Amino acid sequence: MGHTISEKILAKAAGKKEVFPGELIIAKIDMALGNDITSPVAINEFRKTGVENVFDKERIALIPDHFTPNKDMQSAEQVRIMRDFAHEQGIVHYYEIGRMGVEHALLPELGLVLPGDVVIGADSHTCTYGALGAFGTGVGSTDLAAVMATGELWFKVPPTIRLIFHGNLPPWVGGKDLILFAIGQLGVDGARYAALEFAGPVISKLNMDARFTISNMAIEAGAKAGLISPDNITLDYVKGRAKRNFTPITGDEDAYVFQEYNWDVENLEPQVALPFSPANAQPVSSAAGTPVDQVVIGSCTNGRIEDLRQAAALLKGRKVHPRVRLIVIPATQAIYLQALREGLLEIFTEAEAAVSTPTCGPCLGGHMGILAEGEVAVATTNRNFVGRMGHPKSRVYLAGPAVAAASAVVGAIAHPEELGEVK
Repeated sequence: MGHTISEKILAKAAGKKEVFPGELIIAKIDMALGNDITSPVAINEFRKTGVENVFDKERIALIPDHFTPNKDMQSAEQVRIMRDFAHEQGIVHYYEIGRMGVEHALLPELGLVLPGDVVIGADSHTCTYGALGAFGTGVGSTDLAAVMATGELWFKVPPTIRLIFHGNLPPWVGGKDLILFAIGQLGVDGARYAALEFAGPVISKLNMDARFTISNMAIEAGAKAGLISPDNITLDYVKGRAKRNFTPITGDEDAYVFQEYNWDVENLEPQVALPFSPANAQPVSSAAGTPVDQVVIGSCTNGRIEDLRQAAALLKGRKVHPRVRLIVIPATQAIYLQALREGLLEIFTEAEAAVSTPTCGPCLGGHMGILAEGEVAVATTNRNFVGRMGHPKSRVYLAGPAVAAASAVVGAIAHPEELGEVK
């Protein structure tokens, strides 16, 4: 019997012919990353090891993105610790304001994570890199410290759950809607410690931006990783970006999977996850008319150029509802520049949205859009837990960029079709 893509990647990293679900292994890490919340803790733990130098200056990325530009003295100190450590160790991939981006959008863009890699990050959404056919997973700061010192980490090989999507996507339905639907079906722990594998004719037609969105939220179903088998679309994205050699790895057709789901999405509506869980996914029609105070379009989930294009198509020639604050955050400097060149930022500004430098900002209730008591937001982010974006009595609805943009114009949760013809 063959093996899944996750098993084959982990076997290669462990220097073994094959591995099996439940097996404990030590694997070599291709890339490790930390941000301005998790890195200072990891740096402190690294110093306790007595190891003087990191295992590889080019295989560690430190990205201050959560509270940057620094919102207060504490966040500034966090970044200073990162900056000093990066300078001391000669870490090549340290990117701050003006060069930085939201980490899970920036690393693929720079060609730092590649098909067949094992990537760990002290951030739960490190599973994003599964869109490239890499095994990406989140770890704690102590584990990050261990990797910085040794270049290795232990894993328990996860079983694979395969999600197969069939049919043709309806208008305004994209990667965010697919993953919200899937999480709604699985629940927040339906894929606990499993490797989710996204497949089928719908997935094979998606561009990389939509694939990143899907893999990004695998963790919201409890998954250890969320992978898409690399194909020509993957390779076209990676070629010209890759900073080192790589070997794409695909699963075997006769590989055993723990569970398999098949869904026909021909008639799927755009999805909205109601408070207070990404698993509370419902068709947008079920929440339509809910008044909205704030809309956020951005984050490591939906701050890429295709997301901004979709939002701009709906906002062009229109104004944000006077009761709504619309915040648009391109995920990286390169995406910001591309949006500028395409006139998207002009569209957003004329629609009376605020456009921000790249930052995680409001996604985690950091800054750049904190909610007050009783306020309601529609966000293209990945979590809507109690108090996630501010006051514990605020509410966040998760959606894709099309529903978010339409809701900003209408002043309430709305299907994009409510705006009529795209201008």
